[in-house]
Amino acid sequence: MSDEHDLIQRFLSAKRFAVVGASNDPSKYGAKVFACYLQKQREVYPVNPREQEIQGHKAYASLDDLPQRVSSVSIITPPAVTERVVEDAARMGATSVWMQPGAESPAAIRKAEELGLEVIAGGPCLLVVLGYRESW
Repeated sequence: MSDEHDLIQRFLSAKRFAVVGASNDPSKYGAKVFACYLQKQREVYPVNPREQEIQGHKAYASLDDLPQRVSSVSIITPPAVTERVVEDAARMGATSVWMQPGAESPAAIRKAEELGLEVIAGGPCLLVVLGYRESW
């Protein structure tokens, strides 16, 4: 088993990313994580079935709807939803998931590992690792 630093480095080395639970509400972590990827000039797709557009970018209802495959998926959803998201991520060919603090559950982590995904959970937030800056 790789240590967390190696998992994070592999996750961040992806060409493109998806944020499941992306949001237009600037107070929500789904908005901040999506904005962080944009700040770092990463190719990223927002996924939220209740939105048509997020922060000026076309939103997708599910990982299955993305126009291109992503290998790294950030998850900012309630734990019960996260369990379904990891199944979608594995089916669409992702290799890594990062369950942001509050999105993880033992069942979601176990399911992701059973499906062969590398899992980051229970550790640092992507915002800290990438150095997110609030817009003032």
